[in-house]
Amino acid sequence: MLAIELISDIIPAVRTSATIQQVVDRMTEFKVRHLPIVNENQFLGLVSEDDLIETTDYTLAIGSVSLSLVNPYVFENQHIYDVIRLFYERQLTVVPVLDAKKDYLGLISLNSMNEYFARITSVAEPGGIIVLEISNRNNSLAHMAQIVESDNAQVLSSYIRSFPDSTRLEVTLKVNKQDISGIVAAFLRYNYTVKATFNFTPVDDDSMNRYDSFMNYLNI
Repeated sequence: MLAIELISDIIPAVRTSATIQQVVDRMTEFKVRHLPIVNENQFLGLVSEDDLIETTDYTLAIGSVSLSLVNPYVFENQHIYDVIRLFYERQLTVVPVLDAKKDYLGLISLNSMNEYFARITSVAEPGGIIVLEISNRNNSLAHMAQIVESDNAQVLSSYIRSFPDSTRLEVTLKVNKQDISGIVAAFLRYNYTVKATFNFTPVDDDSMNRYDSFMNYLNI
């Protein structure tokens, strides 16, 4: 997904003629700590609520005040991972999006990012979650998907967590099946370490017994 696809039209940019009071009110209204300042289509920078703390005259135009404007942005054709990096590194609540001429197109809000993550991780879809611990030398998502599919299920989403100074990886799989006892059994047969399971709903008592046995095995 590209940055242009996540632009939100809800939060307008701030014009240089807006008063500081209007800027503060807009931040409060949209529950953000940053807002882009533009002159026509020219992006000037992001104003932060921290920039306004010591201001005493809220009737002044924002364009007439000396502010420590930061200038983070992404271009419209950059990948969404670049947007995530800016949110994380700069602790932003909005990220401006510019075109190739550096004209302002709009912004991506933190709420938009949350909605995006909800979609790509299939959080609204019913199913079970399996957390595996593997070595980075055995990181084959294709093989994991085959194991899941062998139990007539599919992987809805997955992500990998690494650990500093370690070859250990944690793989989280969301599958479209809530009775995951058969899938867990298959992973154990292939010598995977099943670290945790979530949203498990057995379809019968025998499934629960099998699941309990697997959990007891893991706790040995």
